[in-house]
Amino acid sequence: MIKAAVGWSTAVRRPVKGRSAATSRLGDRMESPVAPDAVGASESTFDWFCEAVSTDVMPVSLSTRHAADFRASITDLDLGVVRLSVVACSPVLSRRTLSHVRRGDPEHLQLALVTRGSLRISQRRNESVVAGGLVLTDTSRPSEGACIGGQIESVVMQIPRQAVALRPDRVDRLLATGLAADTGSGAVLADFLRTLLAYGPDCRSEERRGMGSVALDLATAFLARQLGDPGQAPTEARAQETLQRIHRFIENNLGDPGLTPQMIADRHNMSLRRLYVLFGDQPLTIAAHIRRSRLERAHTDLAGGELSGQPVQAIAARWGFSSATAFSRAFREAYGITPTEHRALSQAAPRHAEDGIPARHAHLRALRPPTFSSGDTAPRE
Repeated sequence: MIKAAVGWSTAVRRPVKGRSAATSRLGDRMESPVAPDAVGASESTFDWFCEAVSTDVMPVSLSTRHAADFRASITDLDLGVVRLSVVACSPVLSRRTLSHVRRGDPEHLQLALVTRGSLRISQRRNESVVAGGLVLTDTSRPSEGACIGGQIESVVMQIPRQAVALRPDRVDRLLATGLAADTGSGAVLADFLRTLLAYGPDCRSEERRGMGSVALDLATAFLARQLGDPGQAPTEARAQETLQRIHRFIENNLGDPGLTPQMIADRHNMSLRRLYVLFGDQPLTIAAHIRRSRLERAHTDLAGGELSGQPVQAIAARWGFSSATAFSRAFREAYGITPTEHRALSQAAPRHAEDGIPARHAHLRALRPPTFSSGDTAPRE
């Protein structure tokens, strides 16, 4: 049996030397997962798989009896708040110990839909064999897993633990427990994940971020249902869930000039004062948060080539700024540079890099981080 102790790395994933990578990043317009045999049937494929898991997931020890003909592929779809991965591989055993957790922990919950084969998983004194269903694991705890039989394929949603508006001790009850994906909210979630994989690559990045928020909502609702009536959740957990729902609403409506604290309060059936209380311990007030988010989106669009033909004021309007003058002023206050200058410098830097000539404005890479005022005119408590 071949074994590999996989370590933690933040480097860019690399293919096996002399072979094409069997990874596909759907969010970067690479729309089709590479077939397992694209890497080849050899022991080096197992080495590549270990490195890929190390780079993108977490430290874990992997072993297999099929190193000579090991096949694997990994496909990623970036959805903003969550990430979706399709992992297909020959039978493999995995073991994550406390030592692995100490070496590196992304602090994620992993909700896996097993679409092919069977997976035996154990964590926190729970053990299940899952085929065609869902199973939840926690990267912050030791775990063991094994593929039963032949090739296995699973769709894995990587969810930051802090993004799940449920108490950790309640979520822990579900770890390594087989969860149905063919009825109720489980079936809705499973179908949505399959649809995301099929059509998500054709969507713009902001659309994918919006769908990532929907996926998180569906996953949270599904887990809450497994724990009983969501209405029985503690007050603190309900408040956190409401706050996260509002953050996602803001994210999905940044382009609406009418997005104001009053509109948000009305849409969430609460008073304006209640909304400000909810944001009381946040780094920014709700108005400052909206302003910052809009500027960040415009900053990204101006730096990219996809919208290079659009005038600055069109990009400002795209993210909810009704006044080009107000946008330019806010942008300069935040970034220390005008929108037009930022676009010109961003477009010049790649050309100089291709020619091997230091960019005249190389300081662009070291621009000071955006600064935002945390205050606004709304009442605070």
